[in-house]
Amino acid sequence: MGKKVVSLLLAGFMALSLAACGSTGTGSASGSAAQQSGSASASTSGAALEDTVVVYTTHSEAMLEEIAAAFTEKTGVQVEFINLKGELADRVRGEMKNPQADIMYGGDTATYMLLKDEGAYTASNPSWGGDLDSAFKDGDGFWYGTIQTPVMLFYNTEQLSAADAPKDWGDLADAKYAGKIVSRDSLSSSMRSTICNLMYFYSQQNGEDSALEYLAALDANTKSYYNSGSMMFEAIGKGEAAISFGVLSDITTNRDENGMPLEIIDAASGSVVITDCIAALKDSPHPAAAQAFLEFAGSAEVQTMLANDFNRMPTLKAALANSPAWMQTGYAAMDVDWSAIAANQSDWLSNWETNICNADKAVASK
Repeated sequence: MGKKVVSLLLAGFMALSLAACGSTGTGSASGSAAQQSGSASASTSGAALEDTVVVYTTHSEAMLEEIAAAFTEKTGVQVEFINLKGELADRVRGEMKNPQADIMYGGDTATYMLLKDEGAYTASNPSWGGDLDSAFKDGDGFWYGTIQTPVMLFYNTEQLSAADAPKDWGDLADAKYAGKIVSRDSLSSSMRSTICNLMYFYSQQNGEDSALEYLAALDANTKSYYNSGSMMFEAIGKGEAAISFGVLSDITTNRDENGMPLEIIDAASGSVVITDCIAALKDSPHPAAAQAFLEFAGSAEVQTMLANDFNRMPTLKAALANSPAWMQTGYAAMDVDWSAIAANQSDWLSNWETNICNADKAVASK
């Protein structure tokens, strides 16, 4: 995997500058304000900070570069980040006996629950942790949610009236919507979380067999599955299908910036809410710097920055108050038990992909 190095130089009144090279796999940010090792102190332990922190992440390179540059400016600690996407959990799990990273940043609640039970993390106590809703954090302090991502139903108002549009997830199984639904395929993390949330929710209502019947009916009504979000929204915008579900920020962007005639549905049963989390890895090579990075990355300051620069919805109310207006409209969250989802997601997704989802409906990006 290649490297991308981002250098932050602070010299008197000189402005912040970034220089980059290499490919998108790994990156680092360094600062001269305090390059002497241990020039800053850890926020909780009083121990001197190491000069480097290594972050395994699923977040975009652009977002990580901004966070890394700001952290380096604040502490003088160099940030090395490696974007692992779908390989994140496996990499952390494979290195547990000899950790090579300090921080796991990104990935959903279910993944963090599983890795906590496997002993991957060390507990943290960030200053902002007490301000988080209990739904966004581990009760023992092993992981914290820093970004919330609602997945919501929506429809094309030129293809469907409000009266005829679905009001809840259960409506998607109605035969009258046959051929009128498109969605992402199960390579998408939002789709995987949605399938697991729906499986859990409808299992609680009428049992697992009923939930499987619901998913089969949803598949029967679905016209196409896209491995590209832009292609899915293009299909909706062109009227090839009237109904879909997706990440709220993407719906809002396509409605407000791309002029698509989209209406968001606040589902009666609630919307799927994916929480991106952060945790400090157990026995990491730079434990003090890891705690300092976790303190910084989840702070209201950084959450507000990510909301305004990258459309990431904060979990902290203080950050949400200073975020774009669309993030403050409110929505009902589906009532699910993420620990149950964590325990069953592998089987549920395997069943969906192997026995339910019609692979002939898959549409790949060109």
